[in-house]
Amino acid sequence: MINREDMLELTRRMTPARTCLDRIAGGYMDRDGELDGSFNVHFLKLSGKEKERNLAIAKTVPFSRTNEQLKEYCFAPGSLQPGGIRQLLTAMRECGLKNDALNETFYELVGERFRAAKDYAVFLFHGVYDVPRKASDKESLWESEEVYDFLICTVGPLSGEYEPGKPEWGFLFPAFSDRSADEQRIDVFCEAPGLSCAALTEELLGLKR
Repeated sequence: MINREDMLELTRRMTPARTCLDRIAGGYMDRDGELDGSFNVHFLKLSGKEKERNLAIAKTVPFSRTNEQLKEYCFAPGSLQPGGIRQLLTAMRECGLKNDALNETFYELVGERFRAAKDYAVFLFHGVYDVPRKASDKESLWESEEVYDFLICTVGPLSGEYEPGKPEWGFLFPAFSDRSADEQRIDVFCEAPGLSCAALTEELLGLKR
């Protein structure tokens, strides 16, 4: 089960003034799953308006209804085998989304599985959160307890030319549990149950509840 307080702690570091996100990348897909274009930029180079818009997209995942829209899944044993999705996500995270070839491989995998009625966007966010230590009274001591290095992914329809709409599916990798990274788990977001969400969760990530 996901602890709501963990998710709220993370979203508090997703504001324009003190964002923990450092890179955003994305792929624009046509309804047949073909990549039409992509981008990859340092998050802090975005304009103020762009930061606000993209932070709202990223926060959709951790700020969604925990254990309803956002559910925790455990990776199967051996999921880090060469060529597996978990190995790909780990490599993307470790390079901070700076490797376009890895990102495009991921977009293509989504395109093969996402059943879309219209053109859509796949957005990826990389973040680094210095998790502060907590005193016994739960007040922050401002000393870093660990560094949570993570990815957020969102998939959603385009509302205009290269204008992403509300995300329908996504994930937080690795899971953020008890204020720490859980490398064996991933938190998956689904705005509403449907075949497209099931295909991405089960076929792309290889997960079933």
